[in-house]
Amino acid sequence: MATAATPDMEAGAGGASAEPVSAKDGTRLVSLDFIRGIAVLGILFANITAFGHPFMVYIWPEAMPGGATLGDKLVWLFQYVVIDHKMRGLFTLLFGAGMMLFMERAWARGSTRWLQFRRLLWLLLFGMIHYYLIWFGDILQLYAVWGIVALTTMKWKAKTQLVVSLVLYVLGTVAFTGLMGSQYYFAENPQVAAQFLDEEQLEQLANVESETLEEVAETVERYQTQSYAGFVTHQVLEETDQNLVGLAFGLFETIGMILMGMALYRFGFFSGAFDSAKMRKWGWIGLLGGAGTSAALGLWVYVADFPLMLTFFVFQGLMMLPRLAFVLGLAALLVEWAPRASESWLGQRFIAAGRMAFSNYLGTSIVMLFLFHGWALGLFGQLHRIELFGIVLASWTVMLLWSKAWLERFRYGPLEWLWRCLTYWRLFPFKR
Repeated sequence: MATAATPDMEAGAGGASAEPVSAKDGTRLVSLDFIRGIAVLGILFANITAFGHPFMVYIWPEAMPGGATLGDKLVWLFQYVVIDHKMRGLFTLLFGAGMMLFMERAWARGSTRWLQFRRLLWLLLFGMIHYYLIWFGDILQLYAVWGIVALTTMKWKAKTQLVVSLVLYVLGTVAFTGLMGSQYYFAENPQVAAQFLDEEQLEQLANVESETLEEVAETVERYQTQSYAGFVTHQVLEETDQNLVGLAFGLFETIGMILMGMALYRFGFFSGAFDSAKMRKWGWIGLLGGAGTSAALGLWVYVADFPLMLTFFVFQGLMMLPRLAFVLGLAALLVEWAPRASESWLGQRFIAAGRMAFSNYLGTSIVMLFLFHGWALGLFGQLHRIELFGIVLASWTVMLLWSKAWLERFRYGPLEWLWRCLTYWRLFPFKR
């Protein structure tokens, strides 16, 4: 739909080629909801190890309490190739596209970017509640903070947004690869490391694996014995600095992917404006190329039996370029599949899960809080990756069942409705 000119949208700001291409006024883009539904389920698969274990186990299988089994290592390899970083990347692209769709409709009603700013401030509050009261792996704060930064680019041409997003992503790739690569190089070449590091740093490098395992054991003990109040106190007093560091790292990844999603939306990527044959061709090239490169990197780590610094280098550094190809390829294929999928019973359930992604994302964290903490069911540090996948399958089933059933009775998911009411500062009808 063409947007109306408002004081917040300068005439010609995007140029004719940058005008948003979307569904008709008042409708939803089925591709966004469908892909978002797949992403929110995939994110649980990525996060489940960090729900049930110290975060280090998510990155480094050897940190698994009691030692990693063959199944742990194989599941790590599969996740690295298909899931890890990819689902978050897909979700971030969709967040950028959703921001643009929201503003497109807000401008058509005469609203300004202040409406989106208020919406993101509420998202920031939700994210802080998530981080401090439920789970440390929150991503909502990243989206809120860097979404506010992205608001300043709304008047840019879509091409400019895309170019800047790629530049930021490449800079992030160089930064992560350089940081993790230098640590790996020093670990493999202690004589070279001695020329650049002081005694304390060399000692830390030499003892990094044993110290990491000690920290993992301490974390498992804390989660198993602390009360809920103790958990919240620890998050506030001990993890705030880590939270701020995580938000800062959004400069190297999150903002670039948000801008990319905004630009792709405006070019019509999510709404069928591109040639279908080319979308499928380049989608498969990106998906298979990204997966193949990731598989080679993952096998490098697997064959070497997961040395810590190599695992970090591959997991946090080298993954960024094949990850982008995989995410864009997968997004293209899902856009092409969405219209046909929407006619099937399973596709409709993915779409419903996508429409309720906010409720499903936070709701899953609440369920995991009760499953894993010692004051509840106490499964933290107890299950291997294959066993954790059983929880993932059960959670997927619940999300696909309850989302569609809920939306048949209500207009919005519970948190989507609350967020909407807070954004506009008025009550919206809830029941159908």
